[in-house]
Amino acid sequence: MRIFILIIFTVSAWANDQIPGTEQKRPILLKGGILHTVSGEVLEGYDILFAKGKIISIEKSIMASPETDVYDIYDKHVVPGYIAPLTQLGLVEIGLVRQTRDYAETGDINPNVRANVSYNPDSELIPVTRSNGVLVANSVPISGRIAGQSSVMMLDGWTWEDATLKHPAALHLNWPDMRIRFGKKVKKLEKDQRKEIQRSIRDLDFLIRDVRAYFKRIKQKKRKATELQEADLRLEAMVPFIIEQKPIFVHANDVRQIESAVRWADRHDIKITIAGGRDSWRISELLVKYNIPVVLQTVATTPMRRHEPIHQPYKTPSILKQNGVQFCLATETGYPFDGHVRTLPNEAMRAAAYGLSRPDALRSITLSAAEILGVDDRLGSLDLGKDATFFIANGLPMEMTTNVLKAYIQGREVDLNDRQKMLYKKYQEKYRRMGRLEP
Repeated sequence: MRIFILIIFTVSAWANDQIPGTEQKRPILLKGGILHTVSGEVLEGYDILFAKGKIISIEKSIMASPETDVYDIYDKHVVPGYIAPLTQLGLVEIGLVRQTRDYAETGDINPNVRANVSYNPDSELIPVTRSNGVLVANSVPISGRIAGQSSVMMLDGWTWEDATLKHPAALHLNWPDMRIRFGKKVKKLEKDQRKEIQRSIRDLDFLIRDVRAYFKRIKQKKRKATELQEADLRLEAMVPFIIEQKPIFVHANDVRQIESAVRWADRHDIKITIAGGRDSWRISELLVKYNIPVVLQTVATTPMRRHEPIHQPYKTPSILKQNGVQFCLATETGYPFDGHVRTLPNEAMRAAAYGLSRPDALRSITLSAAEILGVDDRLGSLDLGKDATFFIANGLPMEMTTNVLKAYIQGREVDLNDRQKMLYKKYQEKYRRMGRLEP
């Protein structure tokens, strides 16, 4: 009983107190802003009108109807909401508390695991993330060889049903480690290590074979209504990705992993995206040849090898862009990085400092991410008919000094308060009363 009470207290203590935004009832007109459309040019001094959660007009001067709410945003920037393509946001609260970690399941093969049903819309990490302009996140399970299915979640809503924008976004596969280790501390012989790698890939081959055989068997049985159909939840969950070719995110960083995964996908005629991709710059030609997108994690990191230049990870986005690889940027995942999703625009700015143009850097965390996740018909740019999911800022996007003033998700204005802002105001008042700050 005490343990149960402790769990309830721990979870409730870390639940945010923000109230989700209400459905948009009246049209809203934002006048005179600087619109970063992403899909086109930056439009200075333009108006944007949205109603019922959709952008319905972008013009130089829009006449407002009597039922329209009008806001003057002269000299303010309107930016599509940033999209975090790989994160455990909503699936973990306190990494060291097992009861708050819903991104990992027991077992090695879990394709039937769904991220959205475990998503916690009351997570304390959500408000601070959207305070920096990240309004949509792809929540991803990460354990085992096949971790499960990710879901594109809006960072606002009472329940996981309210927050779900798209499910499934992708199936997630952690590719086997292809490195052969040598040295006195290595217990396995080289040939045994190679056999283990081959066995891991062969197991994946057998799984693909089983899914196709299962689909064929079920399809035949459906023709005979009298026969009982024996369902296999794991194989059933993989049918959309193997038969219908919905995307599979293969998590791989080393060049040997990426190359092996690409060859494997081509052999089985499977649609994949490389997630991680730190060595992707080494085999850009192969990725372009097979039309493989990359979700590049962590620009601000150290090189993979000692002999590589210290700035290599910062230059990787520009190399991918120059070589024609479709890519987007993501932050690191897993504890303790789950609360760092808010730094996504900072990752893009670091890439911009090392060769990637600023428009391309902004695209890498908006429209490019939406394209790879398959939601570009609704998100990622300021275009007519798309969801009114964007924010208003007092400065250029991705700048560390820029503050988000207002944010909308499908036309709903979201609460931008968070724990950090509350503590800032609290201690600002403390030192003011102590006479250490000017009134």
